[in-house]
Amino acid sequence: MTLSMLRRQARQALKGKWGAAVLFMLVYFFMSTLVPTIIEMLASGGWNAWIEQENPPIAASIFNLLYSFALIPLGIAMYWAFLDVYRGQHLHVSRMFSAYTPAKLPFKLIGTSILFGIFVFLWSLLLIIPGIVKSFAYSQTFFLLKDHPEYSALQAITESKKRMKGYKWKLFLLYLSFIGWGLLSILTLGIGLLWLIPYIYTSLAAFYEEFIRTQETSVE
Repeated sequence: MTLSMLRRQARQALKGKWGAAVLFMLVYFFMSTLVPTIIEMLASGGWNAWIEQENPPIAASIFNLLYSFALIPLGIAMYWAFLDVYRGQHLHVSRMFSAYTPAKLPFKLIGTSILFGIFVFLWSLLLIIPGIVKSFAYSQTFFLLKDHPEYSALQAITESKKRMKGYKWKLFLLYLSFIGWGLLSILTLGIGLLWLIPYIYTSLAAFYEEFIRTQETSVE
């Protein structure tokens, strides 16, 4: 399957769901950007003090650090939600919080994300290129965790590396194909990202579904 076919299937999966996808992105933007900004503003003593300050208060910095960790499952749920869209399911804002239940799941996802980051960082110490290559090798980790919740963090990362053999360049080209759309989105002052990001996520879901998940039978 060619990359153009993947993108076409992603657009087809999003047909009739663009409004829900934009709402989804707005909620995510509010949760990931506006909430910590508002908290920092309140901790700084109001709008004027926040504008004039050079460094945020320690309390705000601590909150933002803890909040960024708490948001990791939310970011992963974005991948899961658009994978469901590609599989023909409806997109609801409630899916954004699917990675927070059961209670142990968010801690597992946070731990997996940290381990993912450590591995990529260690490879990047050699050179930038090996780090980038490994990030592509591990890229299917969270999709695999959705379909295989029984996997441990290390199992999911290892399985992603195994299944991505021969597909890293194809995934790189898929990302590269969105550069033009990204530039156009910048020209719209970022508004276009509300449509572009769901398109990218659904295309990544198509990549997983068509190239990675199809290896299930051979893996088993």
